[in-house]
Amino acid sequence: MARYFDVHPEDPQPRAINQIVELLTSGGLIAYPTDSCYALGAQLGNKEALDRIRTIRQLDDKHHFTLVCKDFAQLGQFVQIDNDVFRAIKAVTPGAYTFILPATREVPRRLMHPKKKTVGVRIPDHRFVQVLLAELGEPLLSSTLLLPGQNDPLTQGWEIKEELDHVLDAVVDSGDTGAEPTTVVDFSGGSAEVVRRGMGDPSRFE
Repeated sequence: MARYFDVHPEDPQPRAINQIVELLTSGGLIAYPTDSCYALGAQLGNKEALDRIRTIRQLDDKHHFTLVCKDFAQLGQFVQIDNDVFRAIKAVTPGAYTFILPATREVPRRLMHPKKKTVGVRIPDHRFVQVLLAELGEPLLSSTLLLPGQNDPLTQGWEIKEELDHVLDAVVDSGDTGAEPTTVVDFSGGSAEVVRRGMGDPSRFE
């Protein structure tokens, strides 16, 4: 049964944050709110949680997982990014965008696209996530909480607990969240390609 954390959206309680971090570092899998919609999250090196996410979402090995980062200093450790791409990403970050970029050696191989050696990264504009990442001290392995056969993600904490109670370790509720996944922009080919239209305005990358 998943634990349920009711976290203040503007001033997250330190005790709750510490408990969520402890759960993550002990191998747990959580559902948590972002500035776009809910996501599944786990510690970066947690292979079991990665397999659990694949099972919940019925994903194949070509799916791009996302590293949710606190800031550009952290993001820069995990992806290769040139000055032009940096400026383009900086202009809309933090925000509801995921960027696909060539991975560095810091990224576990199982998180990369098997052929392209790329990974998704993003910096969300969400108070709870920022506080959680600061306490965790590393990016969060993440995937949009979009269930098989559904076009729209789940957006309510209680709804997620009801639906996925048996396969998650915790659900975090921290007020309203968006109702769409992020806009995904692939920079791995050298220029911007919008591969999913979502919450972030895609027009500046088209």
